[in-house]
Amino acid sequence: MINRPCSRVACAHYATTTLTYVYADSMAVLGPLSTKAEPHSYDLCDKHAERLSAPQGWQIVRHVVMGDVGFGA
Repeated sequence: MINRPCSRVACAHYATTTLTYVYADSMAVLGPLSTKAEPHSYDLCDKHAERLSAPQGWQIVRHVVMGDVGFGA
């Protein structure tokens, strides 16, 4: 299990997703937490990942791991 803190200032929760930006495509990509911290990405907790917004004209792509969608729980 990876226990990295959320990248948001003053957030005490552990990160669950990794955010990267694709500037050439005006896209913010949220995916599963990466295996290691990268200098050009941001690790976010559930709360901050859900509240993520992008600048006007940008799109947000959210990759979901099918085992994490809560079916049968």
